Amino acid sequence: MSKSRRGRKKIGLLLKPKVSRGILTGTRLKCADNTGARIIELISVKGHKSRLNRYPSAGVGDMIVVSVKKGSPEMRRQVLNAIVIRQRKLYRRKTGQWIQFEDNAAVITTPIGEPKGSEIRGVVAKEAAERWPRLASAASMVV
Repeated sequence: MSKSRRGRKKIGLLLKPKVSRGILTGTRLKCADNTGARIIELISVKGHKSRLNRYPSAGVGDMIVVSVKKGSPEMRRQVLNAIVIRQRKLYRRKTGQWIQFEDNAAVITTPIGEPKGSEIRGVVAKEAAERWPRLASAASMVV
């Protein structure tokens, strides 16, 4: 692997930036949209390849599979796709900045990455907005 591509994973035509994975399997996240879910729990990470018996982990911009733990009665106990938009664990950008948010949050989406809700509460990380353009259009603020 050449030095220029080290630390980045090729996904289709997009090169995913390397983000420290701070969200493990079983982590409960805040649902930052208006679909009716309040608290969701990470079940697995889409496209995750790792060592045998290692728990899957996700970072900002990853698509995950979640279960709704708290929310409206019709949303509870559903298994859905979501995209991580904020994480508490520090990660470093190419510019040298270290970024950390106050909470772990995700947005419920369709399997192709379109948000199910019409608005997103709070900020969205730039890494998630660049990788999923439909999130950027629904977001009120991108940091």
